[in-house]
Amino acid sequence: MRRNIFYSLFFIATLVSAYYSFRRNSKEQETAMLARIEGMDTSAWVGSSLYQIPVETENGNLIRYGYELIAHTSKYLGPKGTVQQTTNGMNCQNCHLEAGTKPWGLNYGSVYSTYPRFRERSGSLETIYKRVNDCMERSLNGKALDTNSKEMKAIYAYIKWLGDEVPKGEKVKGSGIEILPYLKTAASITEGKISYVQNCQSCHLSNGEGVMDSTGNMYLYPPLWGKHSYNDAAGLFQLSKLAGFIKNNMPNGINYHAPSLSIQDAWNIAAYINAQPRPSKDKSKDWPLLATKPVDYPFGPYADNFSEQQHKFGPFEPIALAKKK
Repeated sequence: MRRNIFYSLFFIATLVSAYYSFRRNSKEQETAMLARIEGMDTSAWVGSSLYQIPVETENGNLIRYGYELIAHTSKYLGPKGTVQQTTNGMNCQNCHLEAGTKPWGLNYGSVYSTYPRFRERSGSLETIYKRVNDCMERSLNGKALDTNSKEMKAIYAYIKWLGDEVPKGEKVKGSGIEILPYLKTAASITEGKISYVQNCQSCHLSNGEGVMDSTGNMYLYPPLWGKHSYNDAAGLFQLSKLAGFIKNNMPNGINYHAPSLSIQDAWNIAAYINAQPRPSKDKSKDWPLLATKPVDYPFGPYADNFSEQQHKFGPFEPIALAKKK
């Protein structure tokens, strides 16, 4: 009897010892992981996740629908959309990565804090509604949403919820796209094609057509050119924006802590992509003040004497220096 009690106590003690040893090792692993993270730059803004959206409230439901519209735009607004059929089949989060929450992935971190704002492209004071519809008409090559529609109100609610804690007038680190240093030479379409084949073609395919999901209703990997891609009035048609986007986010899964492409590769891939055919949009009312056109805006007329070719592919540094004079 005593022997049985002894073995039982010994067994329990062994389990307790093993448990605390596991806890200690887990804590040590957690501490080591945190130390590795703290050694990195973690100051960039990261948006709240889907699972932090308030539940069972009217506003929470609207925010959640806004998330759905950003993440799965084509399901609702694409060629086979359940609400309307007014966009090209891409999703907002094909550009605004992880539904607008990823650092340097065209996130929404500073949208609510900085709008309304004056924008040189339109030469007017713009609201968030106007900014959203710019994306609908340019990046999604579609039609504007009614600003009084449930869909627009939901997208606004989601963007507001994401950026509500950013002080008004401030722009947080990691917003939008990182601006890369200019190359000394023009970006190379030829070299860009080589890098595209090596790093991008497996997802976006040889003709840049992308890959649809199993429903055939939206893209797993978006088209980078062709009739279903962004049109030539979209922001990503400026080389600096596309290059910065590629550098910190591509190939898929890459982030700004550990980019895999060089700065030159990013510029060259951007040049190759934007040299390909895509839909066109009327841009006659864009940039009413010529002097405010960005150095890489690819359509004239300009306030300088540089060619459209140089404004599209570079080198951009001479143009930037001329603008400062």
